[in-house]
Amino acid sequence: MMTRREFVRLLSGAAAWPITALAQQSAIPVIGFLRPSRAEEAGQLVAALRQGLRESGYPSDKVAIESRWAEGSQQQLPKLAAELAALKVSAIVGASFASAQAAKAATTSIPIVFVIGVDPVSTGLVSSINRPGGNITGVSFYDVPVTGKRLMLLRELVPKAEVIAILQDPNAPGFEAETREIESTVRSVEQKIIFIKAVSEQEINTAFLTVAKSGAGAMLVGVGPFFSSRRSQMVGLAALHAIPTSYLFSGIVAAGGLVSYGASQTDAYRRAGIYVARILNGERPGDLPVELPTKFELAINLKTAKALGLAVPPTLLARADEVIE
Repeated sequence: MMTRREFVRLLSGAAAWPITALAQQSAIPVIGFLRPSRAEEAGQLVAALRQGLRESGYPSDKVAIESRWAEGSQQQLPKLAAELAALKVSAIVGASFASAQAAKAATTSIPIVFVIGVDPVSTGLVSSINRPGGNITGVSFYDVPVTGKRLMLLRELVPKAEVIAILQDPNAPGFEAETREIESTVRSVEQKIIFIKAVSEQEINTAFLTVAKSGAGAMLVGVGPFFSSRRSQMVGLAALHAIPTSYLFSGIVAAGGLVSYGASQTDAYRRAGIYVARILNGERPGDLPVELPTKFELAINLKTAKALGLAVPPTLLARADEVIE
């Protein structure tokens, strides 16, 4: 049986060699990868990053990836970013807003390519979309603008839900913009909603219990890396309390969630890999425009729908990019 340590090393593409020895012997560039989640939750994202590198002429034998995982504790990110900077990696992929912030604070010379779900300008990560400036650029799958559509898709999937609960993280960078988007949408369709906030594991437990007792017919999970890092917990609670729940990313649906709609994470990481390759080939990150989402995905888990007693409308199935049976 593969140990967890072996699994993480395989994800990093350096299973057999310490990273310093690998770089010295092969004279290949080393890419730092920084993410707040656990390694087991992001294998497909690392694979997508490698796909972008491979498409640009950097297969696994021409580049190494040195990963740092915060194991769900964002407080660890500054220390992990400093470790990557001390290794003098060729570039750092900041795989979340908090990761990008930590990398930016750790170095002003090593190129940074972020993959985030927030507006990089309003949050102060870059000075502009077209000319980010400094040592940083990346891909933003800005998720707040699709919140209204997510709510409408959930209404379509659960038409009998007179009240829909909205689970939010008030610490998420897009919290206020998301709230405005939801309020605008519900006014136009006269949907009743209740807002529930959670910023810890225990508060998520309490939130699902509150929703179950409130009589809300469905729930939409808001933006923010904290919720993405708690996907197993949320999928389990949604099943326990029989709450039809909408998420942002298809990976959660593959893990048993009911439905998701949002920008494709795997496509964003693939495009980040292409940007890393361009930087390795001599382009300056500050001159590369921040890329915005171009591919969106609707995913539905039919097994979960059946367990909840939901009949998925054929029109919704026809529009789905991924259907899990």
